[in-house]
Amino acid sequence: MRLLDSGRLRFGVLVLALVTILAGDLWRYSITWYGFGAIVLAVSAFSALLLVRYRDRWRIGALPMPLLAFVALTTISIAWSAYPSSSAVGIVATLLTALSGVAFAVAFSWGELLRALGVALRIILGLSAVFELFVALVLRRPLLPFWSPYAADDDGHLPKALYWSRNVLFDDGKIQGVVGNSALLGFVALLALIVFGVQLAAGRVKRGRGIAWIVLAAGILFLTRSATITLALVAVVAVTLAVAAVRSAPTGRVRAVLYGVFALLAVAAVVVGAVARDSILGLLGKSPDLTGRTNIWDSVIGLAQERPVFGWGWVSYWTPWAEPLNTLAFEGGVQQYQAHNAWLDVWLQLGIVGLVVFGAFVLSTVVRSWFFAVDRTITVPGTRGSYSVESVLPILILTALLVQSLAESRLIIEYGLLLLTITAVKTRMGERGTLP
Repeated sequence: MRLLDSGRLRFGVLVLALVTILAGDLWRYSITWYGFGAIVLAVSAFSALLLVRYRDRWRIGALPMPLLAFVALTTISIAWSAYPSSSAVGIVATLLTALSGVAFAVAFSWGELLRALGVALRIILGLSAVFELFVALVLRRPLLPFWSPYAADDDGHLPKALYWSRNVLFDDGKIQGVVGNSALLGFVALLALIVFGVQLAAGRVKRGRGIAWIVLAAGILFLTRSATITLALVAVVAVTLAVAAVRSAPTGRVRAVLYGVFALLAVAAVVVGAVARDSILGLLGKSPDLTGRTNIWDSVIGLAQERPVFGWGWVSYWTPWAEPLNTLAFEGGVQQYQAHNAWLDVWLQLGIVGLVVFGAFVLSTVVRSWFFAVDRTITVPGTRGSYSVESVLPILILTALLVQSLAESRLIIEYGLLLLTITAVKTRMGERGTLP
């Protein structure tokens, strides 16, 4: 246990975990799923040791109840699962992710988490920039993952989604970086803008260095051409302005008026989005079927309606061999392993009961994160307290995740579930990490 007292070791493993969870395909495409699995198991073992080492800082009964209910529901769903072996794999993956999220929330302060996120995101963005330049200038051809088997179509062509990089950096295309997917790279770039912006505003990094990384993140976000991430960026800016407005409100009555204005603006945005949907999609470069997502959603809804209450059983990622998921959705000749909507995925796997439980988990975390951002930090009883720049980090990350959840299922897997768990637990804790 003495190793766990080494700040460098703890921080290094945290950075490794964040790089792995944010850019899993970096490992899967280079050192195979087995290598990726070995890293995940090592990080999970370290997380378990952290929970033992800091057992005085937490207890199960004080963890967020919606989190515990969601994890419990995913686990017991194996009892009615249509694919028990796949459910077992998905449940283990979910438990390990939740375990790591709780461990990181308990063992690290907000400042440490912010710094580790900054380092991990710089690694991913820096590698992605070098990677795409290498493919464009040296290889000058698309690059496939090193080890995976591929099946070409009748004309001998491979689907574009199978390539690690499609060599489109100088062709006005969507770059994919080391994460192997333009939408995921776009989210990493958006997360980087949030983290780098908070670090710069809080004086955690030198001004020139901070601005340079923000410019790189913005450039990569632009080159991913992701409509979902563009909308998420707009939402993040809107929430940032809302937090600033509420913080500057002189009285509780003014705050109440602001909340009413925010509600009206939200309703107006939904109405405009529904009425001008096709025009907005056109501006964002999206087809009316959202690049085939509506077809996937129709298939998922049809299957979910066959088991609407408790679902087909938890599986996290859809395993390619599990019936009926193995024939549920194909797009561009590629089998899909998610519903491309976290909420539809929860309904499919855990039914209406799962939607209620997961919705409570997300909503409670959002509410705590909002008040964490807009309320003053009081360190001395009886004083007025002050606002913290870092306190906006949780609500901005959640905003990005929630917008992405409408077009991707990442909120319930990998980095989405990890960041949601960290935020849920951390907003129930003091800065020193002791649960009430």
